[in-house]
Amino acid sequence: MPTTVRSRTGLRMTVLAVAQFLVAVDFDIVFVALPQIGRALGFPPDGLQWVVSAFTVVLGGFLLLGGRCADRLGKRRMFAVGMAVFGAASLAGGLATTPAALVAARAVQGLGSALIVPASLALLGATFAEGAERNRAFALWGVAGASGAAVGALGGGALTAAFGWQAVLLVAVPVAAVLVAAARVFPADGPGRPGAFDAPGAVVATAGATALVYGIVTRGWAIVAGLALLVVFLLVEARTADPLLPPRLLRGRGIAVPTAAVFLFMGAVAAAYYLITVFLQDVLGFTPLAAGLAFAPMSLLSMAGSGLLFPRLLNRYGPVRALAVGLAGMAAGVAGVAISVPAEDYVVTLPWLVWALFAGVAYPAVYRAVGAAAPAGEQGVAGAVASTAQYVGGAVGLAAILAATGLDHAVGDALPGALSTAGLVAALVLAAGAVLVVALRPRS
Repeated sequence: MPTTVRSRTGLRMTVLAVAQFLVAVDFDIVFVALPQIGRALGFPPDGLQWVVSAFTVVLGGFLLLGGRCADRLGKRRMFAVGMAVFGAASLAGGLATTPAALVAARAVQGLGSALIVPASLALLGATFAEGAERNRAFALWGVAGASGAAVGALGGGALTAAFGWQAVLLVAVPVAAVLVAAARVFPADGPGRPGAFDAPGAVVATAGATALVYGIVTRGWAIVAGLALLVVFLLVEARTADPLLPPRLLRGRGIAVPTAAVFLFMGAVAAAYYLITVFLQDVLGFTPLAAGLAFAPMSLLSMAGSGLLFPRLLNRYGPVRALAVGLAGMAAGVAGVAISVPAEDYVVTLPWLVWALFAGVAYPAVYRAVGAAAPAGEQGVAGAVASTAQYVGGAVGLAAILAATGLDHAVGDALPGALSTAGLVAALVLAAGAVLVVALRPRS
């Protein structure tokens, strides 16, 4: 490969990795700053969660629309637009002086992310040649996501302590501005694809997904409304000549199986993170800062899984088998954590390192499998389907596992037992995902 081509390929990989890092950081970076935000802006006790939830609800609700926009209006174009929206919302959030202004800015950040994520996945699938080059791109993208989650937790605390809560939002502004300009490294999109945009499908899908995620976050009636709207959406799509979500994408196993797997994967991941956080602070007595530092080696192992183990498994076995290995390894790690919890010792985190390593394999494998199965003109919406399953699965899985095991009400001496039971349930969910992937893998 000529040096100039290699340099351009590396630059494109870097741009997409930084974009993924930025979105991953933004999801976690505000958590440590929440107490200071609440005091500074006068949030009511039950309102502070919306600094986080506004981002999640809008991101989950608009992903399908963002994916179709990437396919219809252009991948590079939507990447730049989404990044510009994200950067402007970060600036507005950093300058906010009222709770309503900050929540609104976080919601617009979610909208920008809903454009960035599917456009990035579409660019990954379309820009890099099938084989080793694309595998490297997805591996780097996975490392960026893993490192972003770690930096979000640790960096949020450092920025808040040094510069105030505004810094956790304003730090994204210059990065977003650079990425908007850097979008030019990708090939131009052209005039866009012809055809109707399926406005009814876009409206119903966005309303349904938003209501569902909102209902999950608030555990309210909106869940029913969201599910009903999504049923209406599927009926609309089946009768539309040029649908927002072509039904054929979900009929084949190539996209349906990894999408189901990421739903199970994220539900177990959310429960496992809750388990280890509660164990470190409420059982072992760690401070929030010490608990955050305890996650550092786990984040490093997750990065190693994405950057070192995932490419080897991918090149040898393909994305579907790599996904199955990742899920099975995570199941073993979480089961080890659950079994170790009654010891009430930091040794419980040793099997957690196994979980982290294989999580670094499973996450990029999902999107590599979806990208490999999606038609060239529908990479954006296919990635959006998987991303929607990711965010909804995390919320549903956490709520379901906590309720089923009684962990949401366990205190005192009952807490270690409830944590252990929740860990075993999460391990079973991950093992079921591995079996599902193997049993229903697409025929070669």
